[in-house]
Amino acid sequence: MTSKTKEASVEPRRSGTKHARRGAGLLATIKAALAIDLVSFRGKVVLITGGSRGLGLVMARRLAREGARLALIARDEEELGRAKDDLRRRGFDAMTVKCDVRDRAQVVAAVRAVVAELGPVEVLINNAGTITVGPMESMTPEDFDDAMKTHFHGPLAMTLAVLPEMRRMGRGRIVNISSLGGQIPVPHMLPYVASKFALTGMSQGMRAELMKDGIAVTTVCPGMLRTGSVYNAFFKGKNRAEMTWFALLGSLPPFSMNADRAARIILRAARFGRAQVTVTTLGKIAARTHGLFPGIVADNMGLTNRFLPAEGGIGTRRARGRDSLSRLASSFLTILTQRAARMNNELSDSERIGTARFAGGQSAHEKGGSEKSSAGHAGPEKSGSGTSGSHG
Repeated sequence: MTSKTKEASVEPRRSGTKHARRGAGLLATIKAALAIDLVSFRGKVVLITGGSRGLGLVMARRLAREGARLALIARDEEELGRAKDDLRRRGFDAMTVKCDVRDRAQVVAAVRAVVAELGPVEVLINNAGTITVGPMESMTPEDFDDAMKTHFHGPLAMTLAVLPEMRRMGRGRIVNISSLGGQIPVPHMLPYVASKFALTGMSQGMRAELMKDGIAVTTVCPGMLRTGSVYNAFFKGKNRAEMTWFALLGSLPPFSMNADRAARIILRAARFGRAQVTVTTLGKIAARTHGLFPGIVADNMGLTNRFLPAEGGIGTRRARGRDSLSRLASSFLTILTQRAARMNNELSDSERIGTARFAGGQSAHEKGGSEKSSAGHAGPEKSGSGTSGSHG
């Protein structure tokens, strides 16, 4: 072999080695940017929006057990008080701040209060959400506006409020609770779906933008979760029929997941700075199928829509789930959701759902409830009603 031939054969090897070194260097840079300094949440300042009930409260309990320094934000002061009492009974404490995430001024003031009392926020969980269920004909522009303010502008305002300190520290975790409805077009939830799609896109974009600052952004897309938030969701059109199908899907194990298990999965993803996690097996299957065959999934959603309640009933007016109960939605088929509602602060001490309950021998909650939006609350969950996503 001539010297020229040897040089020609060596050159590709050198080039390949050079590319390999560059690839290894890039991988090392990414690993350094997302250094896993949160293997434990102990001592970390964690702010949860929608932390007073539902999925938000379930995550707060887990974080409290790990020794996190908690700040819970919601718009309902009474719910916040009950959440604080819940944690105290378990031997933990948390700072609570009344704040409507749809109001940017309130968000800024709330974050300042948290920083003043606990220190810079190291983990932000954007969990506040609201759900309105019904056919498109029953939805108003105000429904879309409220959903966008809660699911898009709220998380954006919160993120911008905590970012300066995270950047100064060179680390942080931001967890955005989106939804399976932010990945596939679930019918009869159009404002929710539109706003969750917006949140999913923003969250994924934020991860790319903030990686260089050592801040990991995790997008969470839950399917139906058994948090009990269905009683605080809003229903329009034939509200009792809408509540029935929603409650059944959110109660039956093949279609939904226990909230505590979901919280464990979500916090594990946050701990290690994962890019995205889809919660529930059916949710993963649906999301992957939609990714491969979006047209087929969209058409199937259209077929599903034909079997859901038609327009009519209360029309564009809305009613809380607790005020839209049918006999089926109050039956033993929804026992898991009934228990979750009591356990996760979805109902006040004086409320009882319906007149006949099959909640494992425990007294039921009677119908009642004000028309407070769960925007400050999540499932679909969040004020703690974890309706964020599909906290059911």
